[in-house]
Amino acid sequence: MTDPHSPQIGAASAGVDSSYAWMRLGVGLLLGTIGSIGMWSYVVALPVVQADFGLSRNEASLPYTMAMLGFGVGGILMGRLSDRVGIVWPMIAGSVSLALGYAASGLAGNIWMLAMAQALVGFGASATFGPLMVDMSHWFARRRGIAVAIASSGNYLAGTIWPPVVQHFIAAEGWRATHIGIGLMVLVAMPPLVLALRRRAPAGSVAAGVAGAGTSAALGVSPNVLQWLLIVAGVACCVAMAMPQVHIVAYCGDLGYGVARGAEMLSLMLGLGIVSRLSAGLVADRIGGLTTLLIGSALQGLALLLYLGFDGLTSLYVISGLFGLFQGGIVPMYAIIIREYFPPRDAATRLGIVLMATLVGMALGGWMSGAIFDLTGSYQAAFLNGIAWNLLNLSIIGWLLLRIHRMRREVMA
Repeated sequence: MTDPHSPQIGAASAGVDSSYAWMRLGVGLLLGTIGSIGMWSYVVALPVVQADFGLSRNEASLPYTMAMLGFGVGGILMGRLSDRVGIVWPMIAGSVSLALGYAASGLAGNIWMLAMAQALVGFGASATFGPLMVDMSHWFARRRGIAVAIASSGNYLAGTIWPPVVQHFIAAEGWRATHIGIGLMVLVAMPPLVLALRRRAPAGSVAAGVAGAGTSAALGVSPNVLQWLLIVAGVACCVAMAMPQVHIVAYCGDLGYGVARGAEMLSLMLGLGIVSRLSAGLVADRIGGLTTLLIGSALQGLALLLYLGFDGLTSLYVISGLFGLFQGGIVPMYAIIIREYFPPRDAATRLGIVLMATLVGMALGGWMSGAIFDLTGSYQAAFLNGIAWNLLNLSIIGWLLLRIHRMRREVMA
């Protein structure tokens, strides 16, 4: 009879696809849900900050833009650190950065100080997204797609849970006290959870690739060319994604429905985005990341078209739900694509670069939408701008898929 307490059994229970791996994934999801509040809190605060400082919509969007840029830079630096020393130190640094950024936000005397503080918030939040996805990918082989999707869902769970909570406290206590309170909450909640992630990935899981995984040569392009194509695709899809996500609260206020309705729509959008992410992960385990990304991008473009035709309260709830259901799986697919076509040993760094591109897209899209609104007095042109960028993403991913089919035909010929 095998001793269940033997070292071999203990090692197996903590290996790839083990019960420990699933427990670790649960802790990572909780950390992502807490830390990713930094992605969504300012979206709710934007109208109040605009009124408090007497700003235009474009000027009031600056802190969100800086938060996204901070998230993007942090994703690269935290990813590189994670590739070298594991996930714990990036997560600790992220917790401290979030706490300091929120405290500084609450004390900011002008929009520029607030923008710099939000950059620090974004930098801290980055540790709970890209590096966490890659860390979890090292612990799964058979269910890597769904594991990465679950890890990435903390970002959208945060978007589902936090906007109504933040809106409540802003209305009751003001946006400054709310930001300081968030910083204290993050500092208390995150570090104890990080301790559960101290175990390093099983030996060989980082050095070895996925069984059957390809390389950039399977696409007929060099690794650097593929990296740049994914960067441009990431910018394009997220410029399109930013229009509803960043401005839905303000849009509802402009239409006379109130910012609270907009916060509810954002929560609905991101809640259904979780369903989208999990579904995309299951699909990617069967058909691959590129094809799944193409489907998600096409559906996102369809939802943007629907925003152009309908602006009634019920219609906006329905379309926002559809938008979340269609686009939620897009960003995690870049993690799957990188694990499919690049060596896993530098996956967190490469993913950080692509996520930086997606965040540049979100920042650019948020700013562009505000600027277009200030110029035209309407969000209609901003939706058209998003659709154009979405078509660019579709063209890049479609071209890569055509390259795969062409290379396969050449091999078989």
